Amino acid sequence: MDIKLIRLQTHGDERGSLISLEHNSNIHFDIKRVYYMFNTRDDVRRGCHAHRHLKQLVVAVRGSCRFTLDNGQERIELLLDNPAQGLLLDSMIWREMHEFSEDCVLMVLADQVYDETDYVRSYNDYIEIMKREFWNVTA
Repeated sequence: MDIKLIRLQTHGDERGSLISLEHNSNIHFDIKRVYYMFNTRDDVRRGCHAHRHLKQLVVAVRGSCRFTLDNGQERIELLLDNPAQGLLLDSMIWREMHEFSEDCVLMVLADQVYDETDYVRSYNDYIEIMKREFWNVTA
């Protein structure tokens, strides 16, 4: 599975730090939607879906959370805990977020506006789509 963590250039001095997210500079898709999650309890799992077409860049602006990423054949876990690092998520990657720190603020930049029809919310459906459309496996 090709998961990309990208380094975000930090600018700063004695006054503090700044990271700029810009199209065609460090974000290689048109940004159509930005949202963020916060006040998520440690015992909650978020995500638990894949997107058919949507691409995202996820940044833990504050705190941390653990990601479980799955392409139907491989599953990896990683901790997102650095505001100067972004997790690039391509379409058709199953994602689950969990173990949120108390102070976690997770910002997501997306290349599409919200569209419920783009979501695959059942893992079993996800595997069937992957078999049919990506792995060329017939039942």
